[in-house]
Amino acid sequence: MSISASLGIGSGIDINSLVTQLVTADGQPAINALDRQKSAASSRLSALGQLKSALSDFQTAVKKLNDPGTFKSQQAASSNETLATAKTSLGAVSGSYAIEVMQLAKPQKSVTTTEFSDLNAVVGEGSLDFTVGTKTPFSVTIDSTNNTLAGIRDAINSATDNNGVSASIINVDKAGGGGTVSKLILSAKEPGTANSFTVSGTESGAAGLAQLFTPQLNELNAGLDAIIKVDGQTATRSTNSLSDVIPGVTIDLKSAPTVSTPFKLDISLDTKAITDASTGFVDAYNKLQTVMKNLGKYDSTTKAAGALVGDSTLRSIQAQIRLATGSAVSSATSGTNSLAMIGINIDRNGVMALDSTKFNSTLNSNLSALSEVFTSSDGVTNRLNTALTQNLQSGGVFDGQTTSLNNRLKSITDNRDKVQLRLDALQKTLLKQFTAMDSAVGKFKSTGTYLTQQFTKTTTA
Repeated sequence: MSISASLGIGSGIDINSLVTQLVTADGQPAINALDRQKSAASSRLSALGQLKSALSDFQTAVKKLNDPGTFKSQQAASSNETLATAKTSLGAVSGSYAIEVMQLAKPQKSVTTTEFSDLNAVVGEGSLDFTVGTKTPFSVTIDSTNNTLAGIRDAINSATDNNGVSASIINVDKAGGGGTVSKLILSAKEPGTANSFTVSGTESGAAGLAQLFTPQLNELNAGLDAIIKVDGQTATRSTNSLSDVIPGVTIDLKSAPTVSTPFKLDISLDTKAITDASTGFVDAYNKLQTVMKNLGKYDSTTKAAGALVGDSTLRSIQAQIRLATGSAVSSATSGTNSLAMIGINIDRNGVMALDSTKFNSTLNSNLSALSEVFTSSDGVTNRLNTALTQNLQSGGVFDGQTTSLNNRLKSITDNRDKVQLRLDALQKTLLKQFTAMDSAVGKFKSTGTYLTQQFTKTTTA
């Protein structure tokens, strides 16, 4: 296209501006409609994401209370944590015990009596045979490639079948003074007499490996078992973490006093865990209600509407949650059969609140009734978890609608591209037509000017 034509020199019309306006007028209604469709679909997709996230958070809180173990959770308290601490697991039962730590479990540790000049000193060659308790013995071959103190250390530690011994080197003062020497230390990886070890072997080639056999080693620590007394009864274990003395309780020993020092270990119901889980349930419920209210509200004054106002999915979920939390629990075996009766109330605005006085009274006096309201077959959290799972599961209502909306957005994008292609073609056609018109007008003007000039010459002649 020539510059003169694009500027409308022949006709005096701004062709580019005119074509742009005509193309815009033709395509804007379709584009506006597609933009409105895109905005609506995107808004709904975002709203469903918010609702799904809030429901997922609520289900997390529901599951904490839906576990019967929550209402059987025990806590352990040691009256002397410098001697021992304790924690509980499934199976712990309330009780109080008198504990005495008589001895801590310790690993065997031995050191060479031979003093070596340094870690690169050649020791000898042959094989080192290790026996750790009743485990299968393992052997380490020592030859010219690893016959130094450091080489032997590394060979022991890297042995693939090493089942209980670690080696290290210390650099210490030479006996009687006068310099520094190196010694090899062998340690059991685990404490207890069952993990004690012996070292034997054979020598071949350069002698000297026998310096590492058990008879030539100095035992720094003998392997010891942990010994405690529980209500005067002795329990011996090879570890300082005793998990099978009191069922469901792990006792971690910290130190053994030189003088008998009994202390108390109390196992009791963890009421704080139950209260925290219940408070978390209330908070998550209110958060969910706020999200659902905002998504489904309509302000008649401002005419502003939530993204899911009047939506059947939202109404269905609201109804399910209202029914699950508001109706009586038919599976409760006592007269305490609703959230309201254990101190959890929902006001006229849908806000849930926990009455700590009433809740704690039920918790301390009737724990089984409290548990049944939540976790029995028709319990509140059982009903809620079933409803939430149906909505949130893969292939459920959210997945179906999300897929549909994403397909809709793709279709809108495709349609917008088609409209743009049509408008681009229209623009080219109009530009061609107006350019031709402008050229013709220019020619007519040129002819008119010529004829006028000729007529003027004839008249004046």
